[in-house]
Amino acid sequence: MAGREARLGQARGAGGLIPEERGWFVVNAAEARWKDTGPFGLYCPFEGKLPFLQLGINISVLQPGQSLGRYHFEPGHEEDFLVLDGECILVVEEEERRLGRWDFFHCPPGVPHMIVGSGDGPATVLSVGARGSGKGMSRGVVYPVSEVAARHGVSVERETNNPVEAYADLPGHKSVAYGGWLP
Repeated sequence: MAGREARLGQARGAGGLIPEERGWFVVNAAEARWKDTGPFGLYCPFEGKLPFLQLGINISVLQPGQSLGRYHFEPGHEEDFLVLDGECILVVEEEERRLGRWDFFHCPPGVPHMIVGSGDGPATVLSVGARGSGKGMSRGVVYPVSEVAARHGVSVERETNNPVEAYADLPGHKSVAYGGWLP
């Protein structure tokens, strides 16, 4: 219930704290649940079983070559990204842009994009995205084919709006204990 503090509990698997109900809460990222997504790095979603209704927010740690996901666009929602540490390549509208510490990327609805870790070490990225009516986090996302994104391994082979199809070749996420990777 909104308006009161949500209880935090241990997530299954490797653990980490997650909210067990709706409400406000405070959690340190080092104590929150983290997930290992393989080619999409490590990330802390801050959410529990109940997704946030209006905003998605997470911290990702990407090694060079790892990305936040597949090249995509959302027709009706904005996303924002802030590089907290390290270096990345932004693939946006078939162009590449270098991003470094404190570089901010605002992505309006309908702009194809993806961020890929680069440089000599890990990159830490804060991601924030608007959510729709709460009826599914990936509703309306389109995964277009992109030559530039394919050079970084983040393009689909055939355009789709089905996230299961876009990520079918990848293993699932697994919870991991925080490993001291934040700057």
